[in-house]
Amino acid sequence: MNKTVLITGSTSGIGLGIAKQFAKEGYNIMFHGLEKNGPEIAEEIGDKHRIKVAFSNANLLQSKAIEALIKKTIETFGALHVLVNNAGIQYVSPIEDFPNQKYENIIAINMNAVFYASKAAWKQMKSQEFGRIINVSSVHGIRASEFKSAYVTAKHGVIGMTKVLALEGAPFNITCNAICPGYVKTPLVEGQIKDQAKAHQMTEEEVVEKVMLKKQAVKQFVPVQAIADMAIFLAKESSTTITGTSFALDGGWSAQ
Repeated sequence: MNKTVLITGSTSGIGLGIAKQFAKEGYNIMFHGLEKNGPEIAEEIGDKHRIKVAFSNANLLQSKAIEALIKKTIETFGALHVLVNNAGIQYVSPIEDFPNQKYENIIAINMNAVFYASKAAWKQMKSQEFGRIINVSSVHGIRASEFKSAYVTAKHGVIGMTKVLALEGAPFNITCNAICPGYVKTPLVEGQIKDQAKAHQMTEEEVVEKVMLKKQAVKQFVPVQAIADMAIFLAKESSTTITGTSFALDGGWSAQ
């Protein structure tokens, strides 16, 4: 039987890259996202790799919707082996101008949704005596940058949650790890470039050179494929003793 993976935010950016790699490995996939063509994206990948797929546009701002997403996944596929908490949003602003609603939404999507999804999946993973929870945090889960108070707070919180779930899951062969990418050229980051240009009063080219990649030793955006490969590695049965760890894929940013 093929294993099943649920990947939040998997119809674009990093999540889509991760989904494509899991598809190549033969996993059945519950896709999730807000793109209107989400069902078509899922169907196309499913047909290409001859796997079973489904799609949900569950609102991750609502705990009940997240619980329903997990339930739907288990009912559709009969199992849930791997949960990739990837969905995220961003907003960049000096703290004195940071809108309260933006802060609350970032905490809800980037951190609280990780808790609700993991909690809802836990019983199923325990009953299977197998579970792999992979949280896509960020280098901002281990390092801070100005103008990102909400995002840095949420991503640091995810790192702490990852450690707790690793400890609680250890007796049941449930692992929990975090992937912490540096900057990846996704639609979310392209939006950040524009926001940072405004905040720093720079051109977009200057933001990439002087702000985004400044702290990385390797002056390149992190490839989505590298993140997808890491997720596959952490999902393996042989990765049972790898848990509670944060993997920085950040071009050497956190080495400094």
